[in-house]
Amino acid sequence: MKLRDLLFGAGVVGTGLLTYGALVEVGNLVLEKRKIHLPNWPEHLAGFTMAVLGDLHVKDETTAELSRRAVAMALETDPDVVVFVGDFVECWKPVTPELLGSVLEPLLLMGGRAVAVPGNHDYHGGNPKLLKLILDELNIRLLRNEIWEHQGIQWVGIDSYQAHAGRPRQTMSNLQPGPAIALWHEPDAVDYLPEGCDLMLSGHSHGGQFILPGGFTPKYSEMGRKYPRGFYPHAPTPLYVTRGVGTTFFPSRLNCRPEVSLLTLYPAEAS
Repeated sequence: MKLRDLLFGAGVVGTGLLTYGALVEVGNLVLEKRKIHLPNWPEHLAGFTMAVLGDLHVKDETTAELSRRAVAMALETDPDVVVFVGDFVECWKPVTPELLGSVLEPLLLMGGRAVAVPGNHDYHGGNPKLLKLILDELNIRLLRNEIWEHQGIQWVGIDSYQAHAGRPRQTMSNLQPGPAIALWHEPDAVDYLPEGCDLMLSGHSHGGQFILPGGFTPKYSEMGRKYPRGFYPHAPTPLYVTRGVGTTFFPSRLNCRPEVSLLTLYPAEAS
């Protein structure tokens, strides 16, 4: 078989996989339930639940509708708190605030039990000041290098690493003893988070988004290569990385379904 024929065949297969991922898997949203055991998590917070959403990448009605489904799925779990780990938008456009507001409006039902940090895309075509205006109206707390104490937990929100806006040391200098959860959009930034948090939550990587048979991932996100998806108990700070809801670059997924993460926290099991 000639090289030309091999290349043609590979192109046909690749196009087919991209098409399948765009038509089927990109909208095949799943609820990912995980029990997370943390070494210093207190007994009185055993069973605390978080619905984690990331990377909505809202840009048009199609992406907004998928994000609405994700928000509805999160609310149906009746979590103690809803956490957003950034990249609400793909890029700010005139239509974006209205679309994003329609996606997030059901979060009013949480009565203020929702917290968020910006991602790097929330700086594209604008900045998180636009995001804060929307979230304030919906009683969602946006953290940008600040700590919010809520429900007996210190929520440590670090701004986007890739947007050069993160101030981890400055923020963590205000941490008090007690349970603490860090929110930082880019997962590989966990290597730069000072000690003190029980858990870090991230997104950004989309889980690799397009994973070929055998686990080969053609393209990882910058700052999302070392810790692309799932739970990493032995990271410098225990880390959970959601595969997120939306996509970027190609609007396609393969072997990497979009997720809403429902995490239930417990103290570490006795050895």
